[in-house]
Amino acid sequence: MKFAGIIEYSQDKTKIQEVRPVHRQYLATLKANGQLVASGPFTDDSGALIIYEAASREEAEKLLQGDPFHQNGIFVSWKIRPWNPVIANRDLFPA
Repeated sequence: MKFAGIIEYSQDKTKIQEVRPVHRQYLATLKANGQLVASGPFTDDSGALIIYEAASREEAEKLLQGDPFHQNGIFVSWKIRPWNPVIANRDLFPA
């Protein structure tokens, strides 16, 4: 099942730049493990959308909490919501 993490970032740009490489490596690992569907920051740098593949909301929450951005205080608030792609690029969002 897919879960969308809608995340608000800290405004500490220096810390974000510092931690971003390990954050992206973490996401690459999730992708390789089949636990990440898509991710990316909002264009205003206020946060990001991360779509997890997980068996439950709790599992998706654990994936979010394992992220170096979360562990370093960059994720200041978030919501995790079940997500059902209806019209999507099937290469990115297989059913």
